[in-house]
Amino acid sequence: MISSPQDVIVWKQQARRQARLRRAACDPALGARMIDRLLQEMPPPPGAIVGGVWPLPGEIDLRPLLNILFERGHEVALPFTPPVGQPLEFRAWTPISQMVSGPFGTMHTEGAPLVPDYVLVPLLAFDRVGHRLGYGGGYYDRTLAQWDDVCAVGFGFAAQELPALCVEPTDRALDAIVTERELIKPEPKI
Repeated sequence: MISSPQDVIVWKQQARRQARLRRAACDPALGARMIDRLLQEMPPPPGAIVGGVWPLPGEIDLRPLLNILFERGHEVALPFTPPVGQPLEFRAWTPISQMVSGPFGTMHTEGAPLVPDYVLVPLLAFDRVGHRLGYGGGYYDRTLAQWDDVCAVGFGFAAQELPALCVEPTDRALDAIVTERELIKPEPKI
């Protein structure tokens, strides 16, 4: 039973370890199916600024999707990871952008700051009601909390699903989660 803030921390640490193992067992080629599903079932609206990510080891590689969206006329932005405790800053990206190493193994551009309308959010685990387990820095929760109208779409492998996640008041639910198997759209919160 989770009854204290310390219990939440321990639960999340254990869940992250298990989620990394589940993700590592997935075939990276399934990422192409996830991209196809997203483009068929919930593509960004025309003209939307799309926030993507440059893949960390083990994550689904969204670079093919970023190229497709750019070719379709979307402005694309990638996150710059600031010091701990601050929200992410999204910066303009094009297929010819120079990538710069950032903290935690991230890569970013030196492009102009952009505010996305549609953000692709990495995760270690998710549940059917739209909660996600991230890497523990709180960057996406802080970032998404600033934007009321952004559409936040988590992406991962179906194997990363858990029956339920331990959620804190600062955790922001996703609008959808896309996997190689399905698009999950949680019921809106009233």
